[in-house]
Amino acid sequence: MILVTGVTGVVGRQVAHLLARTGPVRVLARRPERVTVTGPNVEVCAGEYADRPGLDRALNGVRAAFLVTNSATEPDDERFAAAAREAGVRHLVKLSMLAVGEPGADDFITRRQRENERAVRESGLDWTFLRARTFMSNTLSWAPAIRSDGVVRALYGTSPVACVDPRDIAEVAVRALTRPGHEGRAYALSGPEAITARQQTARLSEVLGRSLRFEELGLEAAREQLLRKYPRPVADAFLESAERQRAGAKAQVVPTVREVTGRPARPFRIWAADHAEAFGRSQG
Repeated sequence: MILVTGVTGVVGRQVAHLLARTGPVRVLARRPERVTVTGPNVEVCAGEYADRPGLDRALNGVRAAFLVTNSATEPDDERFAAAAREAGVRHLVKLSMLAVGEPGADDFITRRQRENERAVRESGLDWTFLRARTFMSNTLSWAPAIRSDGVVRALYGTSPVACVDPRDIAEVAVRALTRPGHEGRAYALSGPEAITARQQTARLSEVLGRSLRFEELGLEAAREQLLRKYPRPVADAFLESAERQRAGAKAQVVPTVREVTGRPARPFRIWAADHAEAFGRSQG
């Protein structure tokens, strides 16, 4: 049995969907009613990382697990790894971030992810880290303004990032979960091109068949926007990350998706076409 966490997020959901096509999969969810992965091969377990009895139930009989954690303060990786070890799980595949392996990245979120990786590495379990670049799906945050005003507002519109399709991350995860030889590996995952927010806006305009306008979001406006959603250390970390992107630190393309899955990573134009409905129906 394979256990998948983070199934209400874009990567965990795709991992569970892919696994359910070929065999049984168990998913852990704090709110089971929000799980959209269904079918005869899917077993849903209610629980969360701080709920040890719930973790124990979910991990019973599990040989490998896909781990996604999001809290900037809770020791969720330590909790999960300890419970997994006691349950006899052999392999953890953890979703991480590419900045973890980059010496110039020292923001709050990156430091926390390094600590999380260390907890998994020191757990005694076999592990695989999926160090992903920015998700293409992050541009879904632009959808309301695109639908209402035909505008994209973002910080540093000419800063390139080799963003990655979450479906590609999920396919790498499934390979690591179901095939031998991935233990002890830290995979850097990017898309096939470095693309800016202005270029992403142009791709979306082509897909939707209507004109879109890009507006540069000033630093203070971006800060205020982030602080409405996140605590200050997290908001500051996002801004530090944006500065690294502005300096070109996120533009490198790596071939890992092709090396692991046997096919090239999907470009942003493909992701955009496949998610056009979220931004408004195409007129073409």
